[in-house]
Order: sequence, then structure tokens, then C-alpha cells
Amino acid sequence: MKPAAIHIYSEGVSLNLTGRRLLKQWIADMALTEGSFIDAVNFIFCNDAFLLSMNNTYLRHDTLTDVITFDYSEHPDKSKGISGEIYISLERVRENAKDFKVSVREETCRVMAHGVLHLLGYGDKNAAQKKAMRQKEDLYLSLLRTSGNL
Repeated sequence: MKPAAIHIYSEGVSLNLTGRRLLKQWIADMALTEGSFIDAVNFIFCNDAFLLSMNNTYLRHDTLTDVITFDYSEHPDKSKGISGEIYISLERVRENAKDFKVSVREETCRVMAHGVLHLLGYGDKNAAQKKAMRQKEDLYLSLLRTSGNL
């Protein structure tokens, strides 16, 4: 198995994301725990306007959102690896952090995990899926917290 290709980019925003190597390892470990591995995942941090435009263009949704995930995996069987792009609005992350009374770093990590969980096959279209997604996010955030990286 080749090493995980996890990249972090910014588009039109200033990104101050410390501990990138550790975050990339956390993401790779998350995939392994779920019975998969990272083939190639790009995180692109952007602003609300950029993500709203993508939401309109590709998903036909005219709403602000914190994260959009595009799955480019070659196989429906996630044990064969996952690939995709995860776009994250830093403006939404900052607003959500205030609303949920958590640090911006914690909320950033939550949406990163959320995007990866989508690539791993988790949905969030109904109440049961949302609950399962939130439980997985909480689990992986607790592992990051335990390691001292949150």
C-alpha cells in the first residue's frame, strides 16, 4: 500500500492550521480504522462565497454550508481506498465554532472528519444517518483530543 496522499490547500483565505503532519496522520488512521485507506484526499479551505458558488453549480443548492465533499474513489468498495476533494468554508467554521461554543480548531477538525466520513460511505440525509455521523465525528475528535492535538 502506498503512503496516504493528503494535501491541504487554501483558496482565497489565509489558513493558519498548525500540526498538519499530525492531522494528516489522524485522517489516515481514521480511514484505516474504518477498514479503508487514503488513496488521495485534498482539503481545500475557502470562503463562503466560493463554497456557495460550488454548492449552486454542482449540487444545485442555494445555501451556505461548511463542507462539501466530492468522492472520486475508483471503487464503490471502500476497502480499496478513498479519493476525493473536501471543500471547507473557514467563515462557516468560525461561525459554527462560536455557535457551538468550541474552538475554531475543534470545529475545523470536525468538518475535516465529516468530509472523510462521507468518502468512507457515511451519509447525513436523515436523522439516523446524522446521529451515526455525529457519533463517528465525536469518536475521532476524542482520539485527536487524547493525543493532545486538539
